[in-house]
Amino acid sequence: MTLRVVLDANIFVSAVLKPQSDLANIFDLVKEDKIKLILSGDILSEIRAVLLYPKIRKRHRRTLKEIDNFIKRAARISIIAPGKMKVEEVKDDPEDNKYLSAALEMKADFIISGDRHLKNLKIFRGIRILDPSTFLKLIRMQ
Repeated sequence: MTLRVVLDANIFVSAVLKPQSDLANIFDLVKEDKIKLILSGDILSEIRAVLLYPKIRKRHRRTLKEIDNFIKRAARISIIAPGKMKVEEVKDDPEDNKYLSAALEMKADFIISGDRHLKNLKIFRGIRILDPSTFLKLIRMQ
């Protein structure tokens, strides 16, 4: 059975900025069909917005068209959650709830995030929330 995983937008951005990093290895697992990526329209919008921040754009030097193509590719290789389920678990940063919603809607096994609001939950309704390096260590042990 292929694991289903929701990735925080910052994981995408970090992988773009550091293509040789552990974060990029997570995308290798997607390409190898070892994990199935779950996204939603809201998550894709956040990824795009963050990649367009001037200070981030200055680092990755991609054009608007390249960013849009990246978003389209990410959507193509993912399961897209409808985004209808509303979750209000994260009070300190309500924007993070979109990850919990997507994970619940599509029955994810993991949420991978470096965000403390999500990581502090540790488990949400049976879905484990891990940072990228812990997730990769776990996958390598299997």
